[in-house]
Amino acid sequence: MKRVLLPLLFAARVAFAAATDKLPSDYYTVEDIPTPPGLSAEVGGLAFAPDGRLAACFHRGEVYFYDPAKKEWKLFAQGLQDPLGLVVPKNDEVIVMQRSELTRLRDTHGDGVADSYETICDSFGMTGNYHEFAFGPLPTPDGGWFVALNTASNGAGVRQEVRGELRDISPIHPRMFSVVPWRGWVVKIAADGKLTPWAAGFRSPNGLGFDTKGRLFVTDNQGDWLGACPLYHVEKGKFYGHPAALTWKAGEKREPAKIPPAELDAMRTRGSILFPYNTMSNSPTQPITDTTGGKFGPFAGQMLVGEMNHPRMLRVAMEEVDGQLQGMSTELLANHGLRKGDNRVAFAPDGSLWVGQTDHGWAGDKGIQRISWTGKVPLDVKEMHLTKTGFELTFTQPVESSVASNPETYKVRRYYYEYHAPYGSPEFDLQEVTPKSVALSEDRTKATLVFDPLVAWRIYEFHLNALKTDDGTAMANPLVAYTLNHFVGGKTPPPPPAGPGPKDDTKKADASTDDAGTAATPKPKKPKPKTGTPAPGTPKPGAAKPATPTPTPTATPKKKPTS
Repeated sequence: MKRVLLPLLFAARVAFAAATDKLPSDYYTVEDIPTPPGLSAEVGGLAFAPDGRLAACFHRGEVYFYDPAKKEWKLFAQGLQDPLGLVVPKNDEVIVMQRSELTRLRDTHGDGVADSYETICDSFGMTGNYHEFAFGPLPTPDGGWFVALNTASNGAGVRQEVRGELRDISPIHPRMFSVVPWRGWVVKIAADGKLTPWAAGFRSPNGLGFDTKGRLFVTDNQGDWLGACPLYHVEKGKFYGHPAALTWKAGEKREPAKIPPAELDAMRTRGSILFPYNTMSNSPTQPITDTTGGKFGPFAGQMLVGEMNHPRMLRVAMEEVDGQLQGMSTELLANHGLRKGDNRVAFAPDGSLWVGQTDHGWAGDKGIQRISWTGKVPLDVKEMHLTKTGFELTFTQPVESSVASNPETYKVRRYYYEYHAPYGSPEFDLQEVTPKSVALSEDRTKATLVFDPLVAWRIYEFHLNALKTDDGTAMANPLVAYTLNHFVGGKTPPPPPAGPGPKDDTKKADASTDDAGTAATPKPKKPKPKTGTPAPGTPKPGAAKPATPTPTPTATPKKKPTS
């Protein structure tokens, strides 16, 4: 009966979401922001200037400022190449991450239009492969920026002219590859433009952010070597699982695709959060910490994460267990007028959250929306803590005791995703489990659940549809998941073993496909690097050189949502 019930709950969840798609939420309002006429509003970046204006960049190369008080747009810059992020340190200055470089745009004439385009850094490789996105910049306290560099896809080839050292060690590429520096890495760019490789092992890391303690977090997208979409706590020198980036690891001479999966598994740092695939997230985007001090609702200090494929914003609450971060993920807002493609987010001075959407080859939408808290507190799981025997759930409101104290109320699935080369992963060791007991606090805002056994290296996925308050108010977001990697107090057993490495049939170029199923383009036999090692363009300390905006290449394959 249990194995039938949870699929039915999921089907009911989908049907309910469809029915409430356009209905307003009691807790958050969603407002459409009109964009300039004629603009293809595929948002690559959002940020607020010190004077309260919104800056937005768009995939086709424009940067605009928007005055929320006057509801007016003004074009600031154009001609950029696929910009996917920006920050506004001064009212007349924008730092933007193009596909080809990190650029400083300045208005030196005081007319509201950028007349200075300066290269901060272009010291990373490019092959012309359509999948070589560049994400960021995330400003650092020392005046630099973190940037994440996408891997290339075997759904397209390598151009005859490349930038940077070409280290082409494989006759046929695996699905995702890195043949120029520093593809598959998070890098740090100093204020003087010097690039420092920071951490390796990323596939398609479309989002960087800090938590309240200044720790760096990066999202990645499900695919080869990624069974589901993770949120990583990124630390210098660590490896996060995708082997393509090891091409550029000092001392590593082996072809990444031929390193045994068990060795890769032992090297890697796992995600602090794994989002349940399909049920919660297919393609997470930018993480942002709620620093509004309560202006945006009862979840101040927690992290929010955009989602590309579904009209929803996610919420994350982590804790440190056995020296490592792990924790809870759930939804903040799903449907209720929110569009898909929630690619970039920024908090306004008034505490509202602005969301920029894109469908630039992904399964999203276009435009900008503003989410505001109504002041009403939803019934939700505010936070979740692991105990030695189970979990402690803290609710935003007191729950009705007869339902909340019944173990059968808590519908739970337990499983893991396998680490392996094939694309994605099914749910391994799937079990439907019921708490052994439930203890409700006197004020009915905490439920302590005991599970026997409690299993490490698993996702515990809770469906809390039956919970309610005394007046019958239902859970606003009943889907909650906890990524349990480590036990409280240590003594965590080894994780499940890695799965298979690449199959021979994934290495046939004429049969392989890119993330959208497009036939692969054979790689030229003898690509000629434009320059030697290292990739060119590192400015001398204190210097900046003029940047020439580069047109976006045409006729590129489309990308899959989880790319």
